[in-house]
Amino acid sequence: MNSEHQSQWLLEMTGISKSFPGVKALDDVSLKVRPHSIHALMGENGAGKSTLLKCLFGIYEKDEGEILFLGKKINFHSSKEALDNGVSMVHQELNQVLQRTVMDNVWLGRYPKKGIFVDHDKMYQDTKEIFDELDIDIDPWAKVSTLSVSQMQMVEIAKAFSYQAKIVIMDEPTSSLTEKEVNHLFTIIKKLKDKGCGIVYISHKMDEIFSICDEITILRDGQWVNTRPLKGLDMDQIISMMVGRELTQRFPKKENVPKEVILNVKNLTAQNQPSINDISFDLHKGEVLGIAGLVGAKRTDIVETLFGIREKSSGQILLHDKEVLNRDSHEAINNGFALVTEERRSTGIYSGLDITFNSLVANIESYRESYGFLSNRKMKSDTQWVIDSMSVKTPSHKTAIGSLSGGNQQKVVIGRWLLTEPEVLMMDEPTRGIDVGAKYEIYQLINDLAKKDKGIIIISSEMPELLGITDRILVMSNGQCAGIVNTKETTQSEILNLASKYL
Repeated sequence: MNSEHQSQWLLEMTGISKSFPGVKALDDVSLKVRPHSIHALMGENGAGKSTLLKCLFGIYEKDEGEILFLGKKINFHSSKEALDNGVSMVHQELNQVLQRTVMDNVWLGRYPKKGIFVDHDKMYQDTKEIFDELDIDIDPWAKVSTLSVSQMQMVEIAKAFSYQAKIVIMDEPTSSLTEKEVNHLFTIIKKLKDKGCGIVYISHKMDEIFSICDEITILRDGQWVNTRPLKGLDMDQIISMMVGRELTQRFPKKENVPKEVILNVKNLTAQNQPSINDISFDLHKGEVLGIAGLVGAKRTDIVETLFGIREKSSGQILLHDKEVLNRDSHEAINNGFALVTEERRSTGIYSGLDITFNSLVANIESYRESYGFLSNRKMKSDTQWVIDSMSVKTPSHKTAIGSLSGGNQQKVVIGRWLLTEPEVLMMDEPTRGIDVGAKYEIYQLINDLAKKDKGIIIISSEMPELLGITDRILVMSNGQCAGIVNTKETTQSEILNLASKYL
């Protein structure tokens, strides 16, 4: 291998194929990353992005193809081997030891020693040095459990840096961050780039891709579509390469007609302040009501209090003019409420269990026959209903839900709650971490449910999403309702002004 070739590419993955039972996840895929560059990897959920990088990182064994790293042929058999050789991955789900210190987490499995004992002073100094270099202001002695999500992410990046990684893979790194935290993260990523790293950046957020990345590789249905410099590309071109067609509209045409009031919420205040305080609103049959607000506005606290996860200290919840208490989630479900939670992977799915279990778990009592046995026939038919009506792409009922793409997991979760036949369906960030094609399908689903007279509440941090799919928007500011606006008559700036009202 000549030196010119070595200097042009840090990483070359060519002809990579990988199959799982019933599905070919990768088919002759290539990815080439230069030093001093940030390379976007995009594609719809299920396009093969994570599978490709897991083949690089030693989590999966590729079936075919070749990987060159720093000009040498490699084939890592474990993530430890990849890390030791300068390939690092910052996962979307942070797997940290919460009860240990920050520096423990950075040096886990490779503590500096003084004789047979861990050299805590050296570990502190080494951690501090990396933090100073990356401009990270976190105490190495702090317990990880006391950190915010963005700080945990910084610790993971520092850990990647401590391995002197040449390739750093970032999988949806900003999905839980505020704008200020995102800007800090970008500063750190640029520092890694300046030091000669190649960063592979997976994100569904187009504005991020355009603001930080140099090149882009697009995958579709497990196949390579294109690799281009980002300069000269626009959002529509990228979307059409991702979905294989022109996406003329980001949102389906609204066809629902809000009718009579189904839900009255009066002066709702939650226990354990600070939380929501004196919230009042109503929800109509066939209406999509959005909840907007800045991070920390307590949007999620509203739906959690309605669903009985949080205890209310005062206020009333009236369904069809009749008070319901919803003291816990079981009671809320029986009263016709359903909640699709924000953190799908940690609170929405049982990742290692199959689609049947994940589809039926909220409604399991309804499958009991005489003598307490569960009806296999009814369970099978309801699981099939979820797969068909939600258009879930899966090899079978028995597939573990964790192996599906994010969009398909979300569809199963929505289908699960529809089986409980709710009157009020609440969805917290329903399209987070989901690509444009799957987002459109979920918007269509929300539209169809509203047409069937469901009352729907949607929390979203994406302003265009709220403006594209709702009828009215309740704006939260610091635990209080700052106003309720008609979607057709409002603007982004009016919503942002309201969101800052009580800060």
